Amino acid sequence: MIHYVLFIDNDNHLYLHKIGSVLKLRIRKWFAPMMSVVLTAGLLAGCGAEKNAEGASEGGKEAEKVINVYSSRSYDVDKKLFAKFTEDTGIQVKVIDGKAEELIERLKREGENTQADLFMTVDGGVLNTAKQADVLQPVVSETVDAQVPQELRDPDNQWIGLSSRARVIVYSKDRVKPEQLSTYEDLTTPAWKDKVLVRPSSNLYNQSLLASFIELEGPEKAEEWSKGLVANLARTPEGSDRDQAKAIVAGVGDVALMNTYYVGLLLNSADPEEVRVGEQVGVFFPNQGTTGTHINVSGAALTKHAKNKDNAVKLIEFLTAKEAQGMISKENYEFPVNKEAEIPELLKSWGSFKTQAIELGKLGEHNAKAVEIMNKTGWK
Repeated sequence: MIHYVLFIDNDNHLYLHKIGSVLKLRIRKWFAPMMSVVLTAGLLAGCGAEKNAEGASEGGKEAEKVINVYSSRSYDVDKKLFAKFTEDTGIQVKVIDGKAEELIERLKREGENTQADLFMTVDGGVLNTAKQADVLQPVVSETVDAQVPQELRDPDNQWIGLSSRARVIVYSKDRVKPEQLSTYEDLTTPAWKDKVLVRPSSNLYNQSLLASFIELEGPEKAEEWSKGLVANLARTPEGSDRDQAKAIVAGVGDVALMNTYYVGLLLNSADPEEVRVGEQVGVFFPNQGTTGTHINVSGAALTKHAKNKDNAVKLIEFLTAKEAQGMISKENYEFPVNKEAEIPELLKSWGSFKTQAIELGKLGEHNAKAVEIMNKTGWK
């Protein structure tokens, strides 16, 4: 089959590209649209006549061998899984990395012309933002439905959870006993004055945690909690989740709000100092007698104008299958969404826990209010 690309640049040049060669014509600007229509119609007619004996164009065959992914996940395990998928299926996975918000805006801007088939990111709120931006479409797959519980999928299946993580209380094993811990709310009591560590309010994980409180208890209670937490901070919020654990070991504070998988990454770090930090902190799942521990997800979504839709769904099926889920959990210390997947011993050692019973998309709906509350209460 002969491939052509036709376009007009800002200098009124018409370009006709044919398998590596370019025919360049100088034409008047007013004539460009008419010429473009005529040539495009002719080329499409010619391409339509060059179907193979099976009725599928060679271009269609090429399309079946690739999936284009826009991703804000920066995990090595994803690269390994994509390579395994290609090895198993022959389908290439091409990834464009970027910040989630920028990728969503790019999908909106590109519209039908986008090359993206999948959008991958962390946080149910961000996934819901993509849904509300109308750049996604439902994933129709009985396999996915069987592999991922409904509570870890969008109600309309416009995004699918790939892994989950819990935002817990991490504590100093030397200075704090687990019996002293109970709920997120308890961290605002006088007992924890000058002992609490947390990342800045700009961190999405903290915004979603507060958004979950808004969903469960309302904005007034959420504001009361934020105000009380700020009053008990051991220092001005700074650094990453790992930095909070390091500050605990350094004696800056006794407890911190962290995602569980960061403790796993510390314990399995190539840096002996990080391993030492991981060994000196414990994991506590708060609110087991009340609303449950806050969890969030990383996820994948099928773009609205996916050119390789069937293969994109195959990749989601692959990533949520037992083997891939076990690999995600083993290498990134996140909790698998597929209940059949093997869970690493470290995660098992933390025990089972009750989770918040909320629709994760609500985290996005309450994000703006959460940020407003953080600013109002002095969470810097």
